[in-house]
Amino acid sequence: MNKLTFLLFPIRIMHALLVRSSLLPQKPLQELGIDLGRPIVYILKKESLNDIVALNTLCQKLNLPHPTAEAIGNIPNMLFIESKQSVLSIESDNCLERLQDLLQQHQLDQALDVQLLPISSFWGRKPGSSQDNLFRTILDSLPQSIRKFFMLIFFGRRNYILLSKPVSLRTMSDKYGSDTKIAHKLIRVARTHFRQQHKTVVGPYLPQRSIFIKQLMRSERLKKIVTDEMKYRNISEQEANTLAFNHLNEIAANYTDNAMRMFDHVLRWLWNKVYQGITVQGSDAVRQHAQDGHGIVYVPCHRSHIDYLLLSYIVYHQGMVPPHIAAGINLNFWPAGPVLRKGGAFFIRRSFSGDKFYTEVFKAYLDHLFNQGYAVEFFPEGGRSRTGRLLQPKTGMLAMTLQSVLRGLDRPVSLVPIYLGYDHVAEVATYHRELSGQKKKKESVWQVIKTLKNLKNYGQAYVNFGEPITLQKYLSQANPDWKQTVGEPLQHKPKWLTQCVNELSNKIMCDINRAAAITSVSLTSLILLSTKQNTLEKPLFESQLELYLNILPSWFYSHKMSMPTLTSQQIIQQALTLDKISIINDDFGQIISLNSPISMNYYRNNILHVFAVPALIARIILLRSHIARQDILEQASQLIQILKAELFIDTHDDITYLNRIIDSMIANELIAINDANEITVVTRHKIKLSLLSRTIHELMQRYSILFHVLKQHPSIERSALETKCHLLAQRLGQIDGIQAPDFFDKKLYGSLIKRLQTLDDYQLQPQIVPTYDMLNVLLPEGTIKSLSAV
Repeated sequence: MNKLTFLLFPIRIMHALLVRSSLLPQKPLQELGIDLGRPIVYILKKESLNDIVALNTLCQKLNLPHPTAEAIGNIPNMLFIESKQSVLSIESDNCLERLQDLLQQHQLDQALDVQLLPISSFWGRKPGSSQDNLFRTILDSLPQSIRKFFMLIFFGRRNYILLSKPVSLRTMSDKYGSDTKIAHKLIRVARTHFRQQHKTVVGPYLPQRSIFIKQLMRSERLKKIVTDEMKYRNISEQEANTLAFNHLNEIAANYTDNAMRMFDHVLRWLWNKVYQGITVQGSDAVRQHAQDGHGIVYVPCHRSHIDYLLLSYIVYHQGMVPPHIAAGINLNFWPAGPVLRKGGAFFIRRSFSGDKFYTEVFKAYLDHLFNQGYAVEFFPEGGRSRTGRLLQPKTGMLAMTLQSVLRGLDRPVSLVPIYLGYDHVAEVATYHRELSGQKKKKESVWQVIKTLKNLKNYGQAYVNFGEPITLQKYLSQANPDWKQTVGEPLQHKPKWLTQCVNELSNKIMCDINRAAAITSVSLTSLILLSTKQNTLEKPLFESQLELYLNILPSWFYSHKMSMPTLTSQQIIQQALTLDKISIINDDFGQIISLNSPISMNYYRNNILHVFAVPALIARIILLRSHIARQDILEQASQLIQILKAELFIDTHDDITYLNRIIDSMIANELIAINDANEITVVTRHKIKLSLLSRTIHELMQRYSILFHVLKQHPSIERSALETKCHLLAQRLGQIDGIQAPDFFDKKLYGSLIKRLQTLDDYQLQPQIVPTYDMLNVLLPEGTIKSLSAV
């Protein structure tokens, strides 16, 4: 038994009893491209027996090479950037010399290709803090062996092992050779990598809340704000400082690592109780941006109050520091307010208008968060969606984020759009009551207790991270001269800023939809709500479901979208388990029906943007027995801009996307090409195409209402337009039996007009008559007669 094996044996016993390691990423071989057929050398920041034992356990689970074996010749499988000598340390050669030897062996053996695999091990994730100096002082004063024993006791269950993308030494050798400079460069890069990874996982220094506020009060920025307020309101310095302190005390978060650990245990219990699983996609790109030194700003869609908790939990378990979250002041009630502050929430008023001093203090707080390196999260919609579709973005927080960049941040800032999806949202019934005119109830502790009492199986939750948007890069594309304003006072914002904020907010919303999760519940809702009675024979339902499962990947306009991994039978069973559908048996077979069609509209609307354009094409094709492809493209182009505007669809190239949809319909035998090179409907699949076309039936009716009013009253004001459309929608809903609450929502009409007016290539007034005429063709005759009668 050699020295290393002898030393590791007792530590392995302690690890088996005390240590539980978490691996990131969870599937490193696939996600990082690690090739088990090529030699692997692990590179770690420092030499630690605890790290080696934890790594050894991990390697056994993943079938990776043993870390204490020899990789090539006499060169071991592990390299250490920092090698410290102690009684229990491993005698190791200089890391630089070993790297040189490896590079030289690649020069001698052209077939050799060693993978240099960076490994980081974290025991706990507590950042440096003003709250733990005494504890750390006592711990550091203990002998090393005792200190490591206590580390296993206190942090053994919180060991995180992060694997990074391997570096090919064959590539390095071929590109740069094998001299000392290359080895030095590899070590420098590794040191930077480990430093950035530590900051990503553990986070920046975390002072007590009171100290954080005092630091901000002493900053030159806030002193100037206070001075300006003294002059404006003619008050004393003490009064202005007290007012600023009160504002900060109302706003500031109180994030602590201890609270996050407690939340981790509670939320793990909660998710296990209500969710069958949480699906996460796309987090690796965000983690890479964080490791590259980017400030991260999460901008998710807002479905439920659960969003705050779910996203922080997922970010934490993806090896990143949970963000400071902009939460509405309405959530600052006892006991939720103090608890949410501990989890990183900072509270923001619904409106800043009329209080310039509060606005400036809040901007200073936000700037301080960015400057200190904290991740931030805000909901661009401003509130929870009551309809299931994305709301018009509120641009206030985004504008302040851009202004922080213009004040001269010393790091790049990346916005991360996030799609949050659920098989069940607890608040849906409440949303429908509010859309029907009931007043929104104020949040209270009793609502929390009621929700906790009614916990049940909520199915799956989905967190899809979109493509990060680096603000500095975006600004350079939007306005190449933006850097000229960096560091200048922003009392008078640049003229280009408002348009830039509006365009960026639209891009964020489109990118959220580009990361959509197609769920089993949303697919079930979409199919059954496309029928008149929300029912369908089981074989036909299964056939339509299988069609969508096969054809959807070709309809996706982004690789960030995700599909259900279940079969059609499993999807039906899941919907039954969640009590979303019922199966009725009669003498002729089985019928599937929705249990609550009104509620299921919410889940259908989550994915309506994915089906809207294919449904429009299906509607156009069904109008004629045969039609040329060019005619389909021309007719679809008349309405696609409206769909894109309302549903935040960004296909990049409309014609290419339309052609891809047509080709996919041909490939799946929904349509065919006849001898005259025209497109015709495949008769045996006509009902499938018809069900697809009805996906946007209510949407087309709403558009018809809108353009009918605009045609009759071209210069009507927006408020009157909303009222008129609302009344017409109620009338049409009674005639056609439409119960979806969002069909009657006044705000949707005003929002649609606002969106259409912002499109550069869509002039509303000239489009009213041709669009209305096109809708007349696409909608059943009864719809237009009903509108004309009213």
